[in-house]
Amino acid sequence: MSALIDIITSYSTADFLQDLTLVGIAYGYILLTILIPVYLEHKGVMSKFVARKTIHLFTGLVVLIVPFFILPLYAVIIALSLTIAVYFSGRDSSVKQLQELYEAIGEEAEEKAGRLQGPFYYSLSITLLFTIFVLFAPYRLYFPICGILIMIISDSLASVVGKNYGRIKIALAYTGSERTLEGSLTFFASAFLLCYGAFYYYGLFNPINQKLLTLDLVLIYALVTALAGTLFELFSPSTTDDLTVPVATTLVIFLLALL
Repeated sequence: MSALIDIITSYSTADFLQDLTLVGIAYGYILLTILIPVYLEHKGVMSKFVARKTIHLFTGLVVLIVPFFILPLYAVIIALSLTIAVYFSGRDSSVKQLQELYEAIGEEAEEKAGRLQGPFYYSLSITLLFTIFVLFAPYRLYFPICGILIMIISDSLASVVGKNYGRIKIALAYTGSERTLEGSLTFFASAFLLCYGAFYYYGLFNPINQKLLTLDLVLIYALVTALAGTLFELFSPSTTDDLTVPVATTLVIFLLALL
């Protein structure tokens, strides 16, 4: 936490104004990536499934802005506010917009609870990861970014490939869903490319205020993160994998990096 204290003690007015601009950009982006799919679903242009997947994919990409904050605590505030909003998005919500969000992207499996369980775990995982790293490792934010990217992109790609092209089934009864070898291979390949790109950009090409990496570490971290993410996704229950996969994967690679 000493690293965060150092950032706070040297924080200037110019730093605050820069961060305030980034906060505005982040909230503006989040609102657009949620409101546009909800509006299109309401007009019948987009199905509920596509609207949910679109929000799942694009909203989470806001994490790419986090290393540009001088004081990354703002990332925690943004993630926490989104988590709270999703938590109160339900069939009986007193806020019209939150009720409409549930009606637009709620799944059949969430009808009993009457609220958005999947998106809540999605938001909660982002909040937990950035809270942990902002407090204890603010110069290694590429780790939670990689964990979140594989949740929002690799998981989606694996689902699409598995459902449409999966032939070799991997049946794990307790997970609540059937995985396929094709889907898992897609998860691994896409996760490796995403992680390699994130580690390379934030840790080597343009480290900004992040701990510098070597090309060898970029490759090793990408491989280990992709492998860990694939295994956690394979063995995680489908109802909670938006929480277990990014959090477990990120913590595993971070602990290995400390060794």
